[in-house]
Amino acid sequence: MKRRIALLSDVHGNATALEAVLADAESQAVTDYWFLGDLLMPGTGRRNILDKLERLPISLQVRGNWEDSLWHALHQKLDLTRPSHLYLTKLCHFVLEEILPEEIDRMRELPLQVLTEVAGLKIAVSHHLPDKNWGRELIHIGNQSDFDRLFEGNEAVIAIYGHIHQQFLRYGTGGQLIINPGSIGQPFFLDATLRQDLRAQYAILEIDETGLKDVDMRRVAYDVEHELARARELQLPYYEIYEESLVNGIHHTHNHDLLREISEREGYFEDVQDFIRNLD
Repeated sequence: MKRRIALLSDVHGNATALEAVLADAESQAVTDYWFLGDLLMPGTGRRNILDKLERLPISLQVRGNWEDSLWHALHQKLDLTRPSHLYLTKLCHFVLEEILPEEIDRMRELPLQVLTEVAGLKIAVSHHLPDKNWGRELIHIGNQSDFDRLFEGNEAVIAIYGHIHQQFLRYGTGGQLIINPGSIGQPFFLDATLRQDLRAQYAILEIDETGLKDVDMRRVAYDVEHELARARELQLPYYEIYEESLVNGIHHTHNHDLLREISEREGYFEDVQDFIRNLD
């Protein structure tokens, strides 16, 4: 039986991009969906994204680092004196306007890696490394030895991961195939020319009775201005950072100086303190 599996990763709350990708996947007769993590934040999507996923035949899901960040912010485990931690906490409070704490707790329970088998092909799926869903080990110029870690302790011939927001194929030292479907919500390119194409990214893995028939790396146009209008209407925290990522493909998640400037200007530290007091 032929399976066409949509590989979805790094939505990052971009509800409009996700809608476009799901429409494209349906037009391609996708049979099921694998989700590789980083579903929410910093974009507009909250309940609408969870509702969409509930209606999909998702047969595999792993936990991304932003699921962990969301959980840590929820349970007040971040240092609010650090601009990036304040950023995550303020975004968490935005998410909590529509999503219940127990739903965030359930996301935290997702595995870091899932080993599965399709038509005799053993496949390892993770957000990043099998035991670590954050870091830069698996960027495009990463060490071969780090990519080989995707196959440690398993007999997989294919490894699939997300996290780096770039589509590509490469191989492990043993000849195993490595696939990254890119990012739906925030594609990333170092090269300025390539950065001009910020369409939503995903991939379709087609497996038939013979084996791996195709890996279709897809890019889907979506209405960026519609997503930004949603963000303005919802008063999305740190709007200008989100706009920069969607329009110019430049990401400031770790730009502490800019995050501090915005937080001080908008009074986000005081907002977060008030929110925490209300929880108590």
